[in-house]
Amino acid sequence: MSKEKMSKTRKQYVIMFIMRCIIFVGCAWLFFFRPEEFDVIRPGEFFSRFSVLHVLWIIWIFDMLLQLLPVRHIVPLGSQKHLKICFKEIKDKVNYQSLKEYVSSTTRSAYKVFILWVLLLTVIGILYYTDTIDHTWLFMISATFYVADLVCVLIWCPFRLILGTRCCTTCRIYNWDHMMMFTPMMFIASAYSTSLLLFALAIFLVWEACVMIYPERFWEKSNASLKCSECTDKLCTQYCRKLR
Repeated sequence: MSKEKMSKTRKQYVIMFIMRCIIFVGCAWLFFFRPEEFDVIRPGEFFSRFSVLHVLWIIWIFDMLLQLLPVRHIVPLGSQKHLKICFKEIKDKVNYQSLKEYVSSTTRSAYKVFILWVLLLTVIGILYYTDTIDHTWLFMISATFYVADLVCVLIWCPFRLILGTRCCTTCRIYNWDHMMMFTPMMFIASAYSTSLLLFALAIFLVWEACVMIYPERFWEKSNASLKCSECTDKLCTQYCRKLR
């Protein structure tokens, strides 16, 4: 049996993963050898001087802007399915009672993830306020999540154990990524962290509002774009394919 050809989207994500790993290694180097570079993430220090962390801030803001805009050919369907441009209506075949049950079920599962994340943040907050870790550690935790985000996409996602999601395209919490990524830095309460968190919160609120207002866009039995037969992203891992 011939090996399945890697899709254009997956190739792009592999490149992004490599770039994120390089960025993480660079941040780790700064952490050990140039810790003063992290001063810009302290309260009142964002405009004090230029740091390479400002470049990373720009990259993160740009990534989040793409999630807010209808740019289907740049951002995967899993991240854009809440938008009208990605909705292919299945006419006369939708069981709206089943749709309601599906959305309720996936939302309950999503907020189990949310609760677990809050518990993790509580532990991180305790470590920070007891001076066990400082602002540089909070940044490095976010940088670690920056890499882990694409590990979930390309290799294995632990959240699927809770969500029961087939793949990223149908994932209920796809656009929670930046919120989960940057919340460890919320304890710093600086311009650097707050600006990132506000953008991430905007994405989260838009996503959740669309789930409530347009639930049909999130279910493959009401949105044909989410069916395997319609998929062009092909981000699925071996684990995803077993759930087809």
